[in-house]
Amino acid sequence: MKVEVRYFSRGGNTKKLAEAIANALGVTAKTTSEPLTEDVDILFLGSAVYAYGVDDEIKRFIQEIDVKVGKVVNFSTAALIKSTYKQVGKLLAEKGISQAKEEFYCKGAFGPMHKGRPNETDCENAAAFAKKILQSK
Repeated sequence: MKVEVRYFSRGGNTKKLAEAIANALGVTAKTTSEPLTEDVDILFLGSAVYAYGVDDEIKRFIQEIDVKVGKVVNFSTAALIKSTYKQVGKLLAEKGISQAKEEFYCKGAFGPMHKGRPNETDCENAAAFAKKILQSK
C-alpha cells in the first residue's frame, strides 16, 4: 500500500502532527510544495485554519494533483474553528478525489491561545490515529 503525508504549516503546529503521523507509518512527511509524483492509496493531508479558511497553498496543492489518489485522510490544527475537514472535502470533491470519513484534529497554538499545542499527547494521538487508518484498510 502506497502512503504519503503532505502538509502545509505556517507556525509549525501542523508540521508536528505530520511528522508524528509519518514516523508512525514509516514514511517521510513532505510539505505541499512537493507535488505527488506517483499514484497513492492513502494521502494524509495536513492543513490549518487561517482567517477562517484553508491556506491558498492547500488549494493549489489539491488543484494540481495529477495522479490517482485512492483516499485522502484529513488532519488539521486550529485555534478557533474545529478542523479543515469540510473545506478540504469540498476542494477534493471538485477534483473527484475521495475523502475519508475519519479525520484527526487538535488545537493549535496561536498567540496566547492553546500554548504548547499540539503537545506530546496530541502527537501520540495523531500517530495512533494514522496506524488505525492503515489497519482498517
